[in-house]
Amino acid sequence: MSGEKITVACGVEASLEAVWEAWVSPEHIVHWNAASDDWHTPTATNDLRRGGRFVYRMEARDGSMGFDFGGEYLTVEHLSQIHSRLDDGRSVRVTFRVSGAVVEIEEVFEADPEHPLELQRAGWQNILDRFKRYVEVRESTSPGARGQLAQP
Repeated sequence: MSGEKITVACGVEASLEAVWEAWVSPEHIVHWNAASDDWHTPTATNDLRRGGRFVYRMEARDGSMGFDFGGEYLTVEHLSQIHSRLDDGRSVRVTFRVSGAVVEIEEVFEADPEHPLELQRAGWQNILDRFKRYVEVRESTSPGARGQLAQP
């Protein structure tokens, strides 16, 4: 391990509950978890508890390659923080903080010594940006939000 840590972050305009639900629920994860349009996550499992495991199957859309991205949860603080250890031993910590109408998400992860730091930072940031878009579109098209937008 290089020991180098990389941080990515974004602000999502949605409720903390909606952000958390989209982050931890497999039925949502499969819609946003990809670093580019060439990739997707056809399946995801998530046992969100200390000692529980997650596995996201990540595949190239053309079928040329794929891998399981998985790990074990070390700490889960509902609506606040998730700390996990990936199957390769690297640590990932995700925090969720409300700031006005925005949920600030910060991911800090140990870099993989096999890949350039900037490539890793860009990939993880792209996934986070896709998450933001997914949640914000869902929130803006939900029946409650539509009703609020229609109000004069």
